[in-house]
Amino acid sequence: MAVGAYGWWAVVAPLYYHVVEEVSVGELLAWRVVAGLPLLTLMLLAVGRLHEVVAVLKRPRVLVTLGLSGILIAVNWTVFVVSVIEHRLSDASLGYYICPLFSVALGMVVLGERMRLAQWVAIGLAAAGVGVLAWRTGGLPWIALALAGSFGLYGLIRKQVDAAPAPGLAVEMLFLLPFMVVLLFVDHSISGSTFMKGSLWTAIVLFGGGIVTVVPLILFAGGARRLQLSTVAILQYISPTGQLLLAVLAFDEPFGIDQSIAFALIWMAVTVYSIDTVRSARRPAVTIPGEA
Repeated sequence: MAVGAYGWWAVVAPLYYHVVEEVSVGELLAWRVVAGLPLLTLMLLAVGRLHEVVAVLKRPRVLVTLGLSGILIAVNWTVFVVSVIEHRLSDASLGYYICPLFSVALGMVVLGERMRLAQWVAIGLAAAGVGVLAWRTGGLPWIALALAGSFGLYGLIRKQVDAAPAPGLAVEMLFLLPFMVVLLFVDHSISGSTFMKGSLWTAIVLFGGGIVTVVPLILFAGGARRLQLSTVAILQYISPTGQLLLAVLAFDEPFGIDQSIAFALIWMAVTVYSIDTVRSARRPAVTIPGEA
């Protein structure tokens, strides 16, 4: 299940948004929620967990927190779609490589967690990689930083909120739903939505945005509950690795000396972080806040 989830994010999601790259970013984002929420609701109903969503809706403080996390995951989804449409999937790959390291740094700054020496080394190498890329290209890799930052902050919030991954995601999507409906109407009034102008097949493809969003999350939640933290720490790099290979080999994105140097430093950081995580793993259980 975990390999299926990370493999999905590595290949299926980028391919889907590559196929629909002529559709506006706003419309693609909106359909992730408009089509994804009914599908997720049906799944929760099928497994008898819809009552958990109702319980969350009765807790105002949790609702506010999930509203904030919903905004962050919407930002993450938007930036990822932009990375595919603008043929910068390799930048997205870089972001998801450094995301776990960013989360470790957040844990230290916000939660007061103590970092081990190997974690300091890994974060230093990752920062050096981003710095080299910014220096060599004359600008910060904003897609990578936005993805790592938005998902790192999302994970931090979800770690502290009392809501299970799938019901919590349903509430987040419910919070986003009115904004996404408005976004669809605005998009249609400005340029005419692809959904309204397209064929039945186009409508089916756009509805597929809900499947692309929800299915890997269900797989991920199921796999994460059954795996050790050290296993998750290794498997999570399937996603950015697949995205990078897809970007270079299938989408013909440039990968020159600048990217090579930056990624070499990032891969060193990933190696140090992964080895340290495996060695320090103590418990088989893992708590995962949920994913984009």
